[in-house]
Amino acid sequence: MARLLLTLIPNFQGLFKKLSLRSRIFFTMIMLVVIASVLIAGVTIYQYREQSKDYHENRLERKEEQILQSISYVLRETTYPVSTENLENIFRDEIYKIADVQNVPFNIYDLEGGLIKSSRPAFEADSISNCLDAEILNNLDMNLNKRYVEKKRAAGDNYQASYTYINDLRSKPIGIVNLPYFEDNSFNNMELREFLFRLGGVYLLMLLSAIIFAYFISKYITRSLQTISDKMEQTNLTKRNEKIHIDRPSVEIGKLVDSYNGMIDELEESAVKLARSEREQAWREMAKQVAHEIKNPLTPLRLTIQSFQRKFDPNDPKAEQKIQEFSKTVIQQIDTLSNIASAFSNFANMPAQQNETLNVVKIVKLALEIFHEDYIHFISDEKEIIAKLDRTQLIRVVTNLVKNAIQAVPEVDAPRILVTVASEGAQVKISVADNGIGIPDDFKEKVFEPKFTTKSSGMGLGLGMVKNIVENYQGSIDFTSQEGKGTVFAVRFPKE
Repeated sequence: MARLLLTLIPNFQGLFKKLSLRSRIFFTMIMLVVIASVLIAGVTIYQYREQSKDYHENRLERKEEQILQSISYVLRETTYPVSTENLENIFRDEIYKIADVQNVPFNIYDLEGGLIKSSRPAFEADSISNCLDAEILNNLDMNLNKRYVEKKRAAGDNYQASYTYINDLRSKPIGIVNLPYFEDNSFNNMELREFLFRLGGVYLLMLLSAIIFAYFISKYITRSLQTISDKMEQTNLTKRNEKIHIDRPSVEIGKLVDSYNGMIDELEESAVKLARSEREQAWREMAKQVAHEIKNPLTPLRLTIQSFQRKFDPNDPKAEQKIQEFSKTVIQQIDTLSNIASAFSNFANMPAQQNETLNVVKIVKLALEIFHEDYIHFISDEKEIIAKLDRTQLIRVVTNLVKNAIQAVPEVDAPRILVTVASEGAQVKISVADNGIGIPDDFKEKVFEPKFTTKSSGMGLGLGMVKNIVENYQGSIDFTSQEGKGTVFAVRFPKE
């Protein structure tokens, strides 16, 4: 049953979403009446059962109290010594008198649970237990009120049996009185059926009235909305649109009509402005993107040249090797700038991908050589990870991520940036981790959006372009960040 409900609920939700507003209003009003009917019927049944339960519990307590009072009276008037051994003699005839007066049978047991006397006739006494269960005696002793009520079902009815100590004149227990009680709910059940039958007739009439009422109300509410919907479906930006005119609309519908008519006027004005500004906007976006791309290699290139001027020694035995490495780095950045300039001159977005088989470990390590911060570290467990990627674009991805990491650690006492390269099955993973300021939770969803930045300078296009490059290779980029502790960017490229 539970599986069936779990299957039907999503189907019902999907069907409800496909209905028109008028149908939703209609069915909602009907469902409210049906749900109210079911809830009231359920509460009524629950209330009747609780009342019946309380009635039988209270009636059992009253009968038990009356029996105990009668027993106490007999114990005060008897000429026998009041003890367990004499209970059979004391109540030899009195037990029948008490049962007849109180109109309820009961049994008397000794403290060990053995049957002493029963008020039932001899032919019924055979069915009475001659010895109480140990569980009953234990529960009776553990109860602070020295009273225990056993509840179970017998012969299709609810059955209760109370067990209470019989005390002598000095309040010392000398026996146990057992009062069996069968609950008779036939009258209550008949009353409940009659009440539910009358209630069902009332709610049937209410349901029919609700159907008629909901039909006309839903039709009236959605009439104006249907007119507005038809007009909105006919709205076209390429031609002049007609305004909506409705006689005596309600306040809400009137505001909606006024908003639509105002929107039509604004659309006509915006269409002209939009056509004129589209080309200008395209040029502005391209200029911003190219400016950002050119600025990225220029900054490390300037730092490289300054470092070379400051540290170069003509008499160093490795001077020629250092000149070659310096020249290689400068040429590499110049080639990047050249590719960007060529792409801009040809009205292309970015240099086209030139896939080549390369060693990702070597290229990433080469890309880091333009940075001279001593807190940048590179780790790779493998010397060679081969993948088919564009060399220039791979370098651009690494330099952008490392540059962002450098900008995140200026205020850290012991800055550290760790770049790692590793294989993950059919992919190569490049990670850039820093212990910088981290990214606030409010900004995490906007990190890869073009032109988004938390810095005082820059266009905020770096991570957006990195994501475009990665996704063009069917790769992925994600990050984890904790404010005040650092950020880890992870890029994954397929090897093939």
